[in-house]
Amino acid sequence: MTEKTLRTGAITEAADHLRQRLGERSPNVAIVLGSGLGQLAHAVEDSLTISYEEIPGFPSVDVAGHAGELICGKLEGVTVLLQCGRFHLYEGHDPRTVVLPVRVFAEIGIETLIVTNAAGGIRRTLTPPALMLIADHINLTSRYPLIGPVVEGEERFPDMSRPYDDELRTIAREAATNQGISLDEGVYVGLLGPSYETPAEVRMLDRIGADAVGMSTVPEVITARARGMRVLGISTIANQAAGISPTPLSHTEVLEAGKAVAEKLEAIVREVVRRIS
Repeated sequence: MTEKTLRTGAITEAADHLRQRLGERSPNVAIVLGSGLGQLAHAVEDSLTISYEEIPGFPSVDVAGHAGELICGKLEGVTVLLQCGRFHLYEGHDPRTVVLPVRVFAEIGIETLIVTNAAGGIRRTLTPPALMLIADHINLTSRYPLIGPVVEGEERFPDMSRPYDDELRTIAREAATNQGISLDEGVYVGLLGPSYETPAEVRMLDRIGADAVGMSTVPEVITARARGMRVLGISTIANQAAGISPTPLSHTEVLEAGKAVAEKLEAIVREVVRRIS
């Protein structure tokens, strides 16, 4: 059996299981919830919860703030699928596992992906806790999910000149303005982790044009674009990065920041979902 058969077989098996569990539910939008951002799951009506444990190929989630389940239901009258907990490269997963959910979402017909994450603020005008619309990203993970045989339905050389959809970003900005929510915009840089960055590394990231830094999102967005999905990304700026923050960094701080901006994030996502439906 070839590597391509193994990879596409895993996607198909997981997608078939998901279709069976969803029944007549047909989600139009997938939303990936980052650390501390799980509160949005409580906003979904008529929900169906599917544990990762029952989905073929989905590993368990061991990071605090990541529930390890998919939730399908109605948000603003639109059927959405929430990914509550992602797989990280720093957990030892290979890139194919990290992006398996995105490939499965595309396989069942979802065309729009909203990714959220918790990040450290590099630009000094980002005062945590805050929300930052992702305009672009820099991949410094040294891992690329598209390496290897081309997975059916994906482009070999996807265009990344606009990884985050212009129209979706416009809607998000308008949603924030309409509700009086401050929404910064900037460049997210993805690192491998799991250690936080040193002050010297943060100074380097600042010089290459990064506004915020985190340990996720980039592989998912690359894969989504290869599948032709539209992507919107929003970071919760949970703390100031090392060398800028006057205190040591901690994951607890990340989770608390997520709770602090949860209502604002939910308000923006709700309006985006309603308007793209």
